[in-house]
Amino acid sequence: MNIGECCMVDLEIKGFLETSFLDWDGKIVSTLFVPSCNFRCPFCHNMNLIDNPQQYDTIPFSRIEKYLVEHKDFIDGVCLTGGEPALHKDRGLYELMERIKKIGLLVKLDTNGTGPEVIEEALARKLVDFIAMDIKGPLDERYHKLSGVKADLEKIKRSIKLIMESGVPYEFRTTVIPSFMDTADVEAIAASIPGASKFVLQQFVPDNAHEEALREIRPFSSEKLQEMARAAKKFVRNTSLRGDLGVGQGRA
Repeated sequence: MNIGECCMVDLEIKGFLETSFLDWDGKIVSTLFVPSCNFRCPFCHNMNLIDNPQQYDTIPFSRIEKYLVEHKDFIDGVCLTGGEPALHKDRGLYELMERIKKIGLLVKLDTNGTGPEVIEEALARKLVDFIAMDIKGPLDERYHKLSGVKADLEKIKRSIKLIMESGVPYEFRTTVIPSFMDTADVEAIAASIPGASKFVLQQFVPDNAHEEALREIRPFSSEKLQEMARAAKKFVRNTSLRGDLGVGQGRA
């Protein structure tokens, strides 16, 4: 493939991690970060990318594409994250995915689920090979506190349904934050995705949390996380933990 032979990519890319072993379980990927998000999660650690994207240089896709082509024998795919990639559906998101697929690489989409039409379009065009959707909390009024805005829960539910029925590998994931949720909340989330192929509980990392008060909160202990996982497994057998499980030892 000749670089640049496909459609133009207008999507601004504000971060490029050439090699990651963490962003897609079992895969070696490059990770692209896009700006902007329609949520204001108090525990977000990427708020500068969302509130002040102008602080970051825009990375030309030609540079990224050159790297991907040269390393496609080593790299399995590309993770698109942010920010919220779905916000860029009219700014070159699909074109970017097409370019990556033409190189012969897989595409993973990270999303908060507020753009079900984007998920549907990407699936219809066979542009995505794995979807990771964050579920912030139980699908009721508690969601708004965790997302930092009044979330459209119907869109969230539609995205969940689309993903579960897509036939494409996926995971749902929830970051568990002390003072914001407990075992009953995690169980309620799992009950909203019964039979899902994978549910991941992510350890909360207080460093650089958007809400300053959260930077002083101690994460859950591994024992507490295991308790939450057991509760979730009533509905999603494949529930696992991710992150540094030792950081909250004895602090729950």
